[in-house]
Order: sequence, then C-alpha cells, then structure tokens
Amino acid sequence: MAATVFKSFIVGSGAMNMQSNKIEKEAKMEQESTGLITVDGVEYKFGDMTDAAKAQLSNIQFVDYQVRQLQNEWAVSDTARLGYQAALKGELLKSAKK
Repeated sequence: MAATVFKSFIVGSGAMNMQSNKIEKEAKMEQESTGLITVDGVEYKFGDMTDAAKAQLSNIQFVDYQVRQLQNEWAVSDTARLGYQAALKGELLKSAKK
C-alpha cells in the first residue's frame, strides 16, 4: 500500500481537503522513503513519473502552500476583527452610560 496520499490531489473531485502541516510533512517523508504516491486510490511510483507529472505535483504542492498561507492570514484577520468588535462594543457601552 502506498504510504503517501496528497491531501488536495484528488483528481476528478473539486474538493480541497486541507489537513495539518504535520500530516503533509509525514506524507512527504513517506513519499521520499517509499517512492510511492496515491492519487484517487491508485499507487504510482515517483521514480516512474514523467518530468511533466513531477512538475504538476510540484505545482500542486506550491498551491497548497499558498492556500495554507491565505488560511493563516484569514485566521489573523478574523481574530483582529473579533477584537475590533469587542472594542467597539466597549466604546458603545461607555457612550451609552454618559
């Protein structure tokens, strides 16, 4: 059985199933040690992949990294927004007491 399943490389599916960085790192380490990847339940030997297939895999990994970065930025922005909302509520309560 192949040791690696790339989280967002689900050909034929529009799903972008993001998992933790730890799982991705473990999958990459397993790919390097076994030389196998799994796409839609089918195992492929990394060494047998064409240069074009390897380039597409690299593109997917790059885009996955970008998506993680955007998710992190979203989380920071969302946290800031909650803080601003709390501050606004506090200011409104202060002005209502005057």
